[in-house]
Amino acid sequence: MSYVRYNNANIEIVNSAGKNVMFDGKGGYDGKFNGKADCRVESVDVKPLVTESSENFPEPIAALGSGAVAKVPVVLAQLTVQANVNSVIKLPEYAFEIKRIKKNVKVTQCLLIQDTNILFIKGFVRKNIEYSTRESSNAEGFCGDIKHCTVDVPFNLTTAVNFNGIEPVPPIANTSTEFQYQKEEEIHHPDFSEKDKLLSGDLREFNQISTEYFNELPYCDLVSARIVEFDEQLMPEPLNDKYIVTPFEEKRFRRIEEKMVIFITLRLLQKRLVAIPSVAGAAEDRCPRKE
Repeated sequence: MSYVRYNNANIEIVNSAGKNVMFDGKGGYDGKFNGKADCRVESVDVKPLVTESSENFPEPIAALGSGAVAKVPVVLAQLTVQANVNSVIKLPEYAFEIKRIKKNVKVTQCLLIQDTNILFIKGFVRKNIEYSTRESSNAEGFCGDIKHCTVDVPFNLTTAVNFNGIEPVPPIANTSTEFQYQKEEEIHHPDFSEKDKLLSGDLREFNQISTEYFNELPYCDLVSARIVEFDEQLMPEPLNDKYIVTPFEEKRFRRIEEKMVIFITLRLLQKRLVAIPSVAGAAEDRCPRKE
């Protein structure tokens, strides 16, 4: 059994005797053991396991069928919003080709301003860029590694919402009311008689009734995201090094300009109290109740 190991310039074969045979890339080999460490590839052993099929039996569903009032999310609106993004990404090193770009949309803020229909949306697109680099080359080709770089491209937008589900519950404002008690006291002044008295509110007291209302804030659920993009290398240049030879069409670059159109579909929800009517034929629940 032989194992193949690749180097930049030569092909190295490790035979079953543990000896290294070096091919020089010209159809020959030197036949010498070069003393390198033997990085043998272990054999892969797969043992299939048999999983038996088990039977299952349906059980009656004990649900509340007599009706109830539940606090559940209610759909206020479902919409698709468009975000246009233009950015320039600088790679940490020179690259020769973009191999793959993986994208994921992340939303960090989705806020409806109460008493308006304006929705604020903030987030970013996480992009994992795989690109090729150069390790060795000649006039006929070059070899290198595939590396990756992960960047977050932010976006920020506002949009007017058409409530095609149900209008949100308007917030109830907090209240604060001050009140006073009457105070009666004698007046010690030469312009007033002994029978005169001062009737007024007591300024030495502060009395107040405050009420707070904890309203349900609308929130968003992501449904889907679609990205249409155009990526372009900026200022690709050939290698200006007389000691490095590459194929004539190869150029290197570090900056990428991207243009993205992002379509985000989301639901705007708010928790509401909903009356659920009774259901005939529902299985009786076994929850203990207080008589």
